[in-house]
Amino acid sequence: MTFTRLATGKKGEDEAVKELLRRGYHIITRNYRCRFGEIDIIGEKNHQLVFIEVKTRTTLAFGLPQENVNYRKQTKIRRVAQMYLVETRQFHRDISFCVVAVQLNREGKIINIEVIEEAF
Repeated sequence: MTFTRLATGKKGEDEAVKELLRRGYHIITRNYRCRFGEIDIIGEKNHQLVFIEVKTRTTLAFGLPQENVNYRKQTKIRRVAQMYLVETRQFHRDISFCVVAVQLNREGKIINIEVIEEAF
């Protein structure tokens, strides 16, 4: 992963957090990691714990950002979410999964940001 790619991902996550806050989400943590992988953002909205995957693109040559959250990625996110619930003893919580698709131009300015709630 090049610095440019890392910077693009960070910018996308930062913009996703701003948009989620604007929509009434409370951000619990960012970049939660365990042995199964990572979840970009864990938040809460309407008493529901939300596991959020952020995908950022500067070009649509490889498809829309959200198209990269395929079945394999969804399965991995579910496993990481399960581990988070075990570690934090929050078995009783209602949960959902969300994808935030961010499109930036080459200068890093937002072209589009889409929050897909109940994505999978």
